[in-house]
Amino acid sequence: MSNSKSADADDGETEVETPTDWGKVIGDGGLVVVSNRQPYSHTYDGDDITVEVHAGGLTAGLDPVMQSVGGTWIAWGDGDADREVVDEDDCVPAPPDDPGYTLCRVWLDEEEVDDYYYGFSNQVLWPICHSALTNVTEWESYWERYKSVNERFVDRVEEHAESGDIVWFQDYHFALAPAIARERVDEDTVLMQFWHIPWPAWDTFRGCPHGEAIIEGLLGNDLLVFHVPRYRDNFLDCVEAALGDATVDHEAGTVTYDGHTTQVTEFPMGVQVDEIAQRAATDEADEFWADFTESYNVADTVAVGVDRLDYSKGIPERLRALEQFWERNPEWQGKLTYVEKGSETRSQIDAYQDIQDRIEAGVERVNDRFGTDDWTPVLSFEEYISKEALASLYRHSDLALISPIRDGMNLVAQEYVAAQIDDDGVLVLSDQAGAGRLLDAAVMVKPQNTGAFADAIEAAVTMPESERRARMHRLREQVSENDLATWTGLNLRAAVALRDGEGSVTEPGVPTGGQP
Repeated sequence: MSNSKSADADDGETEVETPTDWGKVIGDGGLVVVSNRQPYSHTYDGDDITVEVHAGGLTAGLDPVMQSVGGTWIAWGDGDADREVVDEDDCVPAPPDDPGYTLCRVWLDEEEVDDYYYGFSNQVLWPICHSALTNVTEWESYWERYKSVNERFVDRVEEHAESGDIVWFQDYHFALAPAIARERVDEDTVLMQFWHIPWPAWDTFRGCPHGEAIIEGLLGNDLLVFHVPRYRDNFLDCVEAALGDATVDHEAGTVTYDGHTTQVTEFPMGVQVDEIAQRAATDEADEFWADFTESYNVADTVAVGVDRLDYSKGIPERLRALEQFWERNPEWQGKLTYVEKGSETRSQIDAYQDIQDRIEAGVERVNDRFGTDDWTPVLSFEEYISKEALASLYRHSDLALISPIRDGMNLVAQEYVAAQIDDDGVLVLSDQAGAGRLLDAAVMVKPQNTGAFADAIEAAVTMPESERRARMHRLREQVSENDLATWTGLNLRAAVALRDGEGSVTEPGVPTGGQP
């Protein structure tokens, strides 16, 4: 077999502690991770089978943890050759070239993917949690498949989880699984879940079809974790409003329901700061930037955006702000290039196809209005680039425009900061991104306020060098203190504390509370 790598801009970059540390953190029990996406897939390349390494995001971040612990990772087997390499239990050693844990695959047919993933997960839960109620589309088949697929994943959990293990569910694809698993696994098995997207206020969530069942499912966890206090508080409010017989302690962050207590807290997710900085300084990164600027005749000042082409990312709003900036500041025409590195996603869903069409139209509008023979205002591309090339794009961009309308955290903002090894970039960040709570030296904007957004771009490109460096120095300290190693450790140590009866996860040393 041969190896190839792919990256997914949905999740961003990640980092972990030294692998030998993780077994000590977890102690006597094992670790079972449950995610929709798998860390490795097998695909056909002619007659050969190729191993595809999903190099970006949570999968890459947890892979070394699993290698250290030697646990089991349960995920959807979506590679066209995945079935050819598994054993009779649908498992395969991972990583393929140096096995350290077991990858257990769940098979989903086309209808299940359409209804569970593209349907309920991404046409109900995703828009609800991103406060986009007008994008909610629900059919009975979506809900029925979502329930049945959650049960299928729990079947595999039941096969692999033992007493004292930690079962870690990832994200909104498995909102029902914890309550199902609670009835099937040993009572000493810790069930935990990280919710990677926002949790909305009750006035929004009450529009969620089957919302009460979603909350009941999540309360099967022993530990439920969000990115920031605002999402945790919203969830607790929703529990009180939806479940009259639940006991909610807002100060302690606990919910007691149906005889079971769930600890609810927040641990902000980070990125692999050191590795991103190292990539930004490589020869490959330098070569990419030299070739890129020569090929596209890039202006002296560069702004960058890196996004999945999703309606939550605020890309049309960003393009309108840039258009107004160039209109107000004609002296910057020909002197600022905006680079949009996009990744097409979920185009089977009408709302995603619509936003991708709007983005394309917006790029054409701006370029037609301001572009010249020697200068293209907006360079937009979707082609895959290496991690070194991406780090180079971050490093050499004078400002990053990160403008989600609603975002659970936004790792791209942190990646940009991590790559700023020259300490001279400016981060322009939406106040609707969870990362805004951590990155207080960013220039904050409201994406829909076009005039103020344009003003923020002007402030960023004219900011004195001393202020740029001071802001970026503080931002780099913040992302270093909150990297993904810290996030992973907080989650696992909190789960171990619950398992071993060592006290609340809100004890000193585990950050919680604070400003949302």
